[in-house]
Amino acid sequence: MTEKNYPTRMHEVLTKPEACSRCAPCGCGRTEGAKSAGGGRMKQPKYVASISYGKDSLAMLEVIKRNNMPLDRIIHCEVWATPTIQADLPPMVEFKDKADKIIRERYGIEVERVRAAKSYEEQFYQVYQRGNRKGKIYGWPPMTHPWCNSRLKVAPLKKATRGFVTYIGIACDEPGRLHRLTEKLRSPLFENNITEQWCRDWCEANDLLSPIYTTATRGGCWFCHNQQIDQLRLLRKNYPELWAMMLKWDNDAPYPFRLNGTTIHDYEKRFDLEDRQVRFEQVLEVEG
Repeated sequence: MTEKNYPTRMHEVLTKPEACSRCAPCGCGRTEGAKSAGGGRMKQPKYVASISYGKDSLAMLEVIKRNNMPLDRIIHCEVWATPTIQADLPPMVEFKDKADKIIRERYGIEVERVRAAKSYEEQFYQVYQRGNRKGKIYGWPPMTHPWCNSRLKVAPLKKATRGFVTYIGIACDEPGRLHRLTEKLRSPLFENNITEQWCRDWCEANDLLSPIYTTATRGGCWFCHNQQIDQLRLLRKNYPELWAMMLKWDNDAPYPFRLNGTTIHDYEKRFDLEDRQVRFEQVLEVEG
């Protein structure tokens, strides 16, 4: 891959990287007419873009188009809290529907949404059949090697992308993530020197910037065990029905929500005290 200056303006034309000498298909245009070791023509690979609806993966689609990189499918793996309730908060659900329409109109490809056979709640109540947890339900995912990631995200994605070269949205200024890339797992952003800021600017200019970048809420599942206390506080305030579900799950969980032993009910007590304090101060202010 040749070195290029980072694009700093959205209207800059992205140029196609020069052909490289790697034997595997890399999007450089050298796969056409390639032959196998036996002399026959090699089967052409198929390409799939895996998107999260974040700025990098959405801008990646534009980079693929501008550089005439091959693309056969666009997929998104989504998690469901229950068989009928999505893991995304309502603003994100609405944004994804809007983004799908823009993607279809702009790139001519329908986004395929894949999901695991089980929802988060169904897996939560799954009973271990062996090991030191035999007879207990899964409960909250552990902080290390969480089952929600492996079973609800990684497994369905692997199944959906088997046999494909997969594009993912890793920008060139994210060195900590570049080790993931292989000949079968590629980043068009990295290959074309595209930065995170370029991705954000392009998404913002094309009405494809996710609401997670303009609000205080985080992306991902509303029940995630990795989210900060501020996100939990907002969930309780803005979506009490979802918070009630977390309290129910917490009642049934064999292990605490946090590794340090903190439960969802502990947070409920804390947030309730905060609410009481605010109301008390408001009364004092009125009376004063």
